[in-house]
Amino acid sequence: MASTPVTVETNFGQPREGEADGDSRFIRVIVADTQAIFRAGLRKIFALEDDIRVVGQSETMAQTLSAAKKFSADILIFEAALSSNPTEAVSELMRQSPSLRVVVVTPQPDEELTLELFRRGAHGIVSREVDPELLVDCLRKVAEGEPWLDSKGIRWVLEAYRTQATRPSSSRPKVQLTPKESLIVSCVTQGMKNKEIAQRVGTTEQVVKNYLRKVYDKLGVADRLELALFCLHNRVLESSPKAPVAPQPSSGNGSAPGVPSITQDPKTVS
Repeated sequence: MASTPVTVETNFGQPREGEADGDSRFIRVIVADTQAIFRAGLRKIFALEDDIRVVGQSETMAQTLSAAKKFSADILIFEAALSSNPTEAVSELMRQSPSLRVVVVTPQPDEELTLELFRRGAHGIVSREVDPELLVDCLRKVAEGEPWLDSKGIRWVLEAYRTQATRPSSSRPKVQLTPKESLIVSCVTQGMKNKEIAQRVGTTEQVVKNYLRKVYDKLGVADRLELALFCLHNRVLESSPKAPVAPQPSSGNGSAPGVPSITQDPKTVS
C-alpha cells in the first residue's frame, strides 16, 4: 500500500464557511499516527466539535517532522510507535517547533515512559484506549497551556516528586550553587544535552559532566529529574548567582524556553 503523504485533509483542514484561515478561536491539530483507521477515527470525532480543526496528518516520523514545519498548528497528536525512541522524538519535535504542543498517544499506560515523556516536555499523555470525550477535553486543556495526564500518570509524577521531596534533610543540604553550577543547572531544566550546555557555557562536555556530579552530591539528588524537581521546589535557581553565558553562534536548535524537560536517561550522566 502506498505511503500517505503529509496532507491537509479536505473538509477538515480547510476553514469552514464564515471562518478565517488561521482563526485563533479554533484548536488546529496535526494527527500523526501509523494507522490510517485511527487517523480517520480522530478526524470524525473532531469534525463534531466546533472548536477543533484537523489541519494535517502524517504516518511516519519523517512526515511528522515535515508536517510540524509545513502546517500552522497548535497541537500535534503523536503516536509513540512512530519512533523507536519516542522520548527523543518528542525532544526533536519540540526543538524544531517550540510553539507546538505535543500530546503523545502510548499503546498502554506505562510508568517509565510516562515519566520520561513528561521530563522531555510532552504537554499531554494519553493511552490508545482513551475515551473520545477525554481526548477532546485533553486537547482543550493543552491548548490553554495546561498539562494533561490521566489519574495513573498523575500518581506516578507525584510519587516521583514525593520520593525526591521526602529525602532526609541531611542528604539535601541547603547550599547555594556557584555561578557556573547555576548556569549549568538552568540549562538542564530547559532540556539541553551536555553538548549543548558545553556550547552555551563555553567549556567541554567532560567539564559539564564533572559539574553535574558535583551538583548531585551537593544537593543530595540522584538524577536529572530529581535535580529539576529539587530546584523547582526549593527555588534554587532564584537564589543562586548567575554566570555570564559564553557567546555562541545561533543554531536554531534551542529548546523551548521554560520547558522543564529532561533530555537524557536520568540514570546516567552522559
